[in-house]
Amino acid sequence: MGSAAGEFLRLVLPEKEKAVVSDHSSSGLEELHVLAVDDSHVDRKVIERLLKISSCKVTAVESGTRALQFLGLDGEESSVGFDGLKINLIMTDYSMPGMTGYELLKKIKESKAFKKIPVVIMSSENILTRIDRCLEEGAEEFIVKPVKLSDVRRLRDFIMRGEENRKKGNNHKRKLQDDYGMSPPLSPAPSLALDCEISSLLLPSSSSSSSPECRPSKRPRLWVED
Repeated sequence: MGSAAGEFLRLVLPEKEKAVVSDHSSSGLEELHVLAVDDSHVDRKVIERLLKISSCKVTAVESGTRALQFLGLDGEESSVGFDGLKINLIMTDYSMPGMTGYELLKKIKESKAFKKIPVVIMSSENILTRIDRCLEEGAEEFIVKPVKLSDVRRLRDFIMRGEENRKKGNNHKRKLQDDYGMSPPLSPAPSLALDCEISSLLLPSSSSSSSPECRPSKRPRLWVED
């Protein structure tokens, strides 16, 4: 299933999208490093592919425990993490066995080395109390799955602007929701089409056809429903 998802993304990626990737790779821009955490193999492969399409370096792990080991925050000498580890963004699923994304978020925000790294929580469930709790704990954004190419590119652009501001000595404190307001900009037509193709792959046909992101309307950033 995971390899099928990756092959599907490779085949449906429009030529225009491939050209954008090539432009970013040759522009000399610093590659962003994203740590993606998800216990679902299929979701990890999809997120990894979307990040690579967006010219990001990706480290994908299957649990919160493995993420802490990679960051060197588990207190073990055998941890993969090392001094000077450069991570620009952490994306984690909320519901995972052993350690939830919320618990991982708290560990990261308690760390002196990584507390300023933006953390994005992903979930297939749209639960308002869960969203509020994560944002109050310091999450940069809460995204309801399936993650789309437009979501990844919006996050990438936000992080890149923050890196540029820090290099210039500016104080970059604005949150992502302040930068874009409650309605993020619509993605170009090729990206929206690819998002719907991905949704149709991961979701049953009945749910993907009625999915709001595949209809021509803006969605609220937190996907809050009554």
